Amino acid sequence: TFYISLSPVSDTFGVIAPTLTPTRGESGPLPSLSPAPRRRRPSPICGNRLRELPADLARCAPRLQSLNLTGNCLDSFPAELFRPGALPLLSELAAADNCLRELSPDIAHLASLKSLDLSNNQLSEIPAELADCPKLKEINFRGNKLRDKRLEKMVSGCQTRSILEYLRVGGRGGGKGKGRAEGSEKEDSRKKRRERKQRREGGDGEEQDVGDAGRLLLRVLHVSENPAPLTVRVSPEVRDVRPYIVGAVVRGMDLQPGNALKRFLTSQTKLHEDLCEKRTAATLATHELRAVKGPLLYCARPPQDLKIVPLGRKEAKAKELVRQLQLEAEEQRKQKKRQSVSGLHRYLHLLDGNENYPCLVDADGDVISFPPITNSEKTKVKKTTSDLFLEVTSATSLQILVLCSDLPPVLIKMAEMNKYTLENKEEGSLSDTEADAVSGQLSDPRTNPSAGKDGPSPLVVEQVRVVDLEGSLKVVYPSKADLATAPPHVTVVR
Repeated sequence: TFYISLSPVSDTFGVIAPTLTPTRGESGPLPSLSPAPRRRRPSPICGNRLRELPADLARCAPRLQSLNLTGNCLDSFPAELFRPGALPLLSELAAADNCLRELSPDIAHLASLKSLDLSNNQLSEIPAELADCPKLKEINFRGNKLRDKRLEKMVSGCQTRSILEYLRVGGRGGGKGKGRAEGSEKEDSRKKRRERKQRREGGDGEEQDVGDAGRLLLRVLHVSENPAPLTVRVSPEVRDVRPYIVGAVVRGMDLQPGNALKRFLTSQTKLHEDLCEKRTAATLATHELRAVKGPLLYCARPPQDLKIVPLGRKEAKAKELVRQLQLEAEEQRKQKKRQSVSGLHRYLHLLDGNENYPCLVDADGDVISFPPITNSEKTKVKKTTSDLFLEVTSATSLQILVLCSDLPPVLIKMAEMNKYTLENKEEGSLSDTEADAVSGQLSDPRTNPSAGKDGPSPLVVEQVRVVDLEGSLKVVYPSKADLATAPPHVTVVR
């Protein structure tokens, strides 16, 4: 087993490799070679002033497992370090407090990398290829001035899984690998020219241009342009329970063909698992907009007073519902001989110790959401649903909440799925009840996005205001900053 540590205590550069040639630091004598103890972990306190590493480092120590370069003056890594197969066992790489200006996309070739610490450097981008490291569990990029400000906030407040998922879906135009930079710049240039042309021509020209390019189109309707905007009022008692909420209205989904609805619900579940970190960071809920009667009230109630008709169940008090779910969880665990529970039951512990439970109440006084547990049957999304109310809540922070509901992970997935449904005409029939419900509306392009159109329909995103009980604005989503930068294949029209 090989370890490398640059330690100011001994001022040595140690490695079990007799042919390694060290380089001179900024000042002082050349570091000397000495064999490191076979099982000694590298010191976390480093502080030599090395400006570069030996180019043949990987060749001299092919079984290297941990490399600690913290506290030097490195501005780059040797290209050989990330050569495919060069360091197949390297699991820890620390180079905090250096002068690194870029990270090569080839870092994805470190197949065993589990921990990466590049905090307090001069990085401006994080390559998307980092998300391809199969075993990566811990990353630290704090203290770098990234061009992607959304990503810069994420590295300070989100867990590794959320950051890697953000990189995987393309981020907000930043954080792309060097190999993609040239193509990305050209695509951005074409996008700007196309958007200028769209603004000049307006109207149908927007959809035609985007459709011809095979791009996804999101049209954002400002709250002032909406004659009847949806508003969420927040009661002060949620402050100690689950204080953060944002929402948006999405129009134009087509869930009628084939397995479109199933794909939509599966996508939402995956977002809960990945981006929302199994609902511990945030909870995403979708509602049938036609069943939502505003204004909405986000409040907290004692478990014995909170009543809801949960999805697929009869009306119950929250206290009884949680108890029933706990019993079901334990019974299911015993039957399947598992060590832990699964499904919805995994989230019950998030309510432990709360005297009040959060809920979202409509204008009729009906509870339509009980986060992070369930929605109401009243606003259940069906095949006939084309317009949705998107609700995201969190007990952690508003910043994490906005990140979990931001354009790349949520709205883009909805737009991509809608585009797939339209391009792959699936055969599927509605139930009699659904057919009756949707009859008479099929000719209305607002409620049935595929009616009367040969090309793909845009998703229309309407802003939702969140205010306190006095009407003072707390947050509006999506704001201009939230959708300021979109991936190359998405056009946002305001």
